Amino acid sequence: MLTRRPTIVDVARHAGVSKSTVSLVLRSSPLVKGETVKSVRSSIDELGYVYNRSAANLRSSSLGLIGLVINDLRNPFFTEFAATLQKTLAQRGYATIIGDTSEDPTLQAQTVLSMIEHGVSGLVISPAYGDTTGCFERVLRAEIPALQVLRRIEHGSSALPFASFDYGKGGALATQHLVDTGCKKVAFVGGVAAREITQERMLGYLTVLKEQGRLPLAWHGPTTRLFGREMAIAISREHPDVDGVLCFNDQVALGMLSGFAEIGRAVGRDIRIVGFDDIEECDNTWPKLSSVDCNIAGFGIWVAQALVDWLENGRQLETPYIADVELKIRASSSGVS
Repeated sequence: MLTRRPTIVDVARHAGVSKSTVSLVLRSSPLVKGETVKSVRSSIDELGYVYNRSAANLRSSSLGLIGLVINDLRNPFFTEFAATLQKTLAQRGYATIIGDTSEDPTLQAQTVLSMIEHGVSGLVISPAYGDTTGCFERVLRAEIPALQVLRRIEHGSSALPFASFDYGKGGALATQHLVDTGCKKVAFVGGVAAREITQERMLGYLTVLKEQGRLPLAWHGPTTRLFGREMAIAISREHPDVDGVLCFNDQVALGMLSGFAEIGRAVGRDIRIVGFDDIEECDNTWPKLSSVDCNIAGFGIWVAQALVDWLENGRQLETPYIADVELKIRASSSGVS
């Protein structure tokens, strides 16, 4: 097993062919027979070789190319991050290519490999969940600056610098606020229980309830508006004593606003809700949605600047960067205006 980054010569030796044959396979030339192509591709996969088509050109160019891999661009939280990052990088002379993996680790691996092959100078990855071992190993072998953001995936990624938010503090602020407004039974709704980000967002919630001598009550599931709407109806029917809810994210919370409106339960009076992320829509819905503000735009600027500093000055992020959060209180938890 090679301990260094494999080269085209290593692939040729492993496959028992010439370097020029490997080069033809990498360029998808029709001159190479099918069995030879299969053998070379097998060696590439086994050695973990990454073909960088344009690294030489990029090294001599004043314009670098940055790859941004996002787990779900349909979520406004990630969309705002991507837009801010791209704009900030453009101001520093870097172009950005963006890939949406739709929470698919296989698509993520393909996207990352394609970006490396096309010569990106650096990568920013908000990872999908699942088996990401091969994906992150390819990133490390490519030996380019790469940041893991917003989510931490342990499989093969421990060497990647990490940046995110103080989700635990956010959960504590929101839960304490609901308790202070008089809520007797506060529930947590949304998120997959086994995932680290769900546990982080629940940490503050569980801590506050423990301090209050109260038992937690959680319903986990998709982080979507549909799930939030369905849970609003189900909770009202089966647990009418729940009078406060902290949602995994704003998508779930906005769905709950819709569900409670559908059955005539007044949010802010009959039940109080706090979301998480504070996307733009929180301030434009009715009632306005209280939410844990993560300042995703500011975070996008910080990540872009950190990556550029690494690229241009060699200053790699040595320890995790955890950004602060605050609670934005609006009518959904303080009372309908």
